[in-house]
Order: sequence, then structure tokens, then C-alpha cells
Amino acid sequence: MSGESRLELSGATRIHHLVQRAIGRLVAPLWLPIAAVVLRFFCGHRIENRPSVQEEFRRLRADTRSPLLICANHLTLVDSFVIAHALAPAWRYAIDFDALPWNTPEETNFANTPLHRALAYLAKCIPIRRGGSREDIANVLNRVVYLLDRGEVALLFPEGGRSRSGRISSEGAGWGVGRIVGAVPGCRVLCVYLRGRSQVTWSDRPVKGDRIYVDLACIEPKSDLRGARRTRDLAQQIIKQLVHMEESYFDGRQ
Repeated sequence: MSGESRLELSGATRIHHLVQRAIGRLVAPLWLPIAAVVLRFFCGHRIENRPSVQEEFRRLRADTRSPLLICANHLTLVDSFVIAHALAPAWRYAIDFDALPWNTPEETNFANTPLHRALAYLAKCIPIRRGGSREDIANVLNRVVYLLDRGEVALLFPEGGRSRSGRISSEGAGWGVGRIVGAVPGCRVLCVYLRGRSQVTWSDRPVKGDRIYVDLACIEPKSDLRGARRTRDLAQQIIKQLVHMEESYFDGRQ
């Protein structure tokens, strides 16, 4: 796999993934519309350029089924939900369930009770514990590689956590995203920059009623380096693209 070593998924983990996907697909028509209503009417979040964002995502999915990893900046606890809401309407995910991104939320935030674990399970989440063992983290990353190989979509936040400064750090990319991209030949990365117009720094959720700016850029990171340097190079290409998108956002506000 492009020179990157990784553990193989066990048969039990593969079965677990297939079962989770099947159950999630079965109940998606029930919870997806509810989630969309909550974001739009109860939270009042409005995606400024949603039609063009959805058309771009639809085109990317239609042009080729080559692996697609979504990488985004991270300011709130609900960024993954907002991104999914921005990229496609609920009915499209019900038809093309693989387009709904898998994501890897922090376990203590989203899977710390039986109810939360059940909801995360249905919402295509693979919880990861920050500071967990290397083996546990590697298993999560390998599962993401597995699902990308299968033509499913995943969402990661390269910075690993919410930005405390409210801006992307050019040195903030963790090794995980570089390892995943390096292990999946031909992996495209859809960089997503989103920010509420009233967002100043990190928070649990966007300001109620805020307008959400979303920008997309699809890249295919490549590197001739090897080992850890290659992993870092790939991750830095992604984070630099997001930094460029952030600079464009703030330049446009001046």
C-alpha cells in the first residue's frame, strides 16, 4: 500500500463494520431528516452557499469512485454534522448511504454513555480515544483505510481537536491523516473550510442562527519521501491547503 505499513483488519472487525453499516443504512431514513430539521430550524444554522457546495460534492462523487477522504478545520463539537448537512440533502444520503461520511469523534465527547454510543453507532461514527494506546488508534485508522478502499467516504480533522486560537496551525496536522492517505492509492482529499460568520474561537456549537460559510477544494496529495517523512509531508500538504482556504476567507472579509 504505497510503502505504508499497516495492520490488517481482523475478520471480526470486518464483520463489525458490515453490520454497523447495514444497521445504519436501515435506520438512516428515520434519523437523517430529524438531524437536518434540528440543524436548520432549532439551531437556525444556514449554509450560505449550500446549492453550489452540494453540486460540487455530487460532481465529485459522480466523476469517479476513487477513494475520497474529507479533511476539515475544527472549531465546534458539531462540525461533522454541519459538514454532512452542507454536502448533501438527507434524501440523497438515504439513496447513496456511502456518501454520508464516516467520522472518528473523540470517545469521551460522543460515546461516553450507552445512549451516546448507540447514537454514534447509527451515525457512522468510529470513536477514538485521545491519548489511547497506539494499537487502538492504529485499529481505528486501519478501519478508515479499509472503508476508503471500499469506496466509502470518511471525514477527519487533521488538527486532531478544536483549534483553541480559532485559526488553523500550519504545524497542527497529526500523523494519522498522512498515514491514511499514504496507505490508500489514488486517495483524493476534499478539503472543507467551514466557519460561522459569528465564530471567533472554539466552542461547543456555532452561534444559534448563524450563517455558515463553507469552501471546498479537492486535492490529491503525493510524496516521493519514505517512512515518517512521507507521512508528515502528506499531512502538511492537506493542512497547508486548509490554511490557504482560511486566508482566503479572512481576506474576503476585509
